[in-house]
Amino acid sequence: QEIAALTADADTPYLLACRATLTPDQTIVRPVRIIGAEASGAQLDCGGGTVGRLDVPVAASAPTIAIWSRRIDAALWSRPTDVRIRNCRINGAVRVWGMGADGSYDDLRASSRTEDHTARLQATAPSHVTLEQVTIRAAGTIPLYVGPGVTRLSLLGSTLDGDSVSTAIYLDAESADNRIEDNLIRTRTQREMIAVDGSAGNHITGNRFELEGRPGVFLYRNCGERGVIRHQTPSHNTITGNLFSGASRLRPRLVVENARQGNRSYCGDDKGYPWGSSIDDRDGASDNVVRRNFR
Repeated sequence: QEIAALTADADTPYLLACRATLTPDQTIVRPVRIIGAEASGAQLDCGGGTVGRLDVPVAASAPTIAIWSRRIDAALWSRPTDVRIRNCRINGAVRVWGMGADGSYDDLRASSRTEDHTARLQATAPSHVTLEQVTIRAAGTIPLYVGPGVTRLSLLGSTLDGDSVSTAIYLDAESADNRIEDNLIRTRTQREMIAVDGSAGNHITGNRFELEGRPGVFLYRNCGERGVIRHQTPSHNTITGNLFSGASRLRPRLVVENARQGNRSYCGDDKGYPWGSSIDDRDGASDNVVRRNFR
């Protein structure tokens, strides 16, 4: 009965809080939502089948698959952990997000003005999410968005393609310890392929990038965006053993540390507090291991 509901021809979101295994001829056209602690342990194995509608534009506010925390009150969020998605062909986007998943940045702004912001954000965000042997075909928004505070997400043995108005992967502020390993990344982006925005301790290894003249991986800190202070710097990341084909001949930009250094009009919007990007607009990337990357 639950599989029938999941695969029904409907546009309303389906709340997945169980383990679902499909056959290759079964498709999911309705948005999938994995929300809150009650969805911890949820699994979706598509058996090679499809999620989402092919070539239908997808907005950031309505992704194909969302793994979100649920706000209980200003100080308490319910988060999903130990979620696994595998063997799926996903048309559109996957977004994983904790505080702020309700679309409001008010809680993020308020939290960022306290000293323990990073720890709080990581405690409220989804953790231990695995995407394995999936294909995400972008149709508008970023195909894989890893939101503020998300930890220990893994993208393994997968393919990203399609067209994105931004990046292929975005690792947002205060996220950490995520793994992007052994993937083919060939999304046609409007920016760099991977943005590491105030995200730390990640492993980006063994991937193949088809750049077609685009930049590869940028590490920076998006100071002041929406008034949210970035506490963490893009540091202690390991970016090794990746193959970048199709790099620009004149300015290849495979991996760029400190890619912005405060060069944004909104960097002053977080002023007045004694930490992070409020006192220093620079990116602050340090102790990253960048080696054995080839073109």
